Amino acid sequence: MQIDDRGFIRVDEGMRTTNPDVFAAGDVTGGPGFVYVAAAAGRIAAENAIGAGGRSLDLRAVPRVTFTSPQVASVGLSAAEAGSRGLAVDVSRIELEHVPRALVEHRTDGWIEIVAERRSGRIVGVHSVSPHAAELMGEATLAVRLGLTIDDLSDTLHPYLTWGEGLKLAAQSFRTDVSKLSCCA
Repeated sequence: MQIDDRGFIRVDEGMRTTNPDVFAAGDVTGGPGFVYVAAAAGRIAAENAIGAGGRSLDLRAVPRVTFTSPQVASVGLSAAEAGSRGLAVDVSRIELEHVPRALVEHRTDGWIEIVAERRSGRIVGVHSVSPHAAELMGEATLAVRLGLTIDDLSDTLHPYLTWGEGLKLAAQSFRTDVSKLSCCA
């Protein structure tokens, strides 16, 4: 097996090492250091090792969460990262004072931000500092991974009085002043 210049075991996207009979996953491969990434890589390595796979690890949309108070969470690209890749983007950020659930809980310190490709509206990043930022990242990760647009997110029904509704409001804020909306708009 070959080791990279940082001391990690080299693997391909199917988690196979340079020895075709050996697979590796988790911290030894130097990938993103999250337990959910290691678990996904381990599952793929195991399936591929017994010949039941042919699957690869997709790291295009890896959610990142820091469990502080408030939580800090992110998936995809920031506006600066998108710009460095030559993407023209628009950014919409709403303060939590515009999220009904935050108002009810009296926890309005924070924000939700969406980074979208200007031409297509494709969501390339979602970022949040909020009491429940981690809970927003499942839907946000799907949006980034599947190439959903701000219209897709705006037009998706979200239960009223949930933190997830904040994602819809952030998407709507690209075209609407969300401070002027009534509930459930």
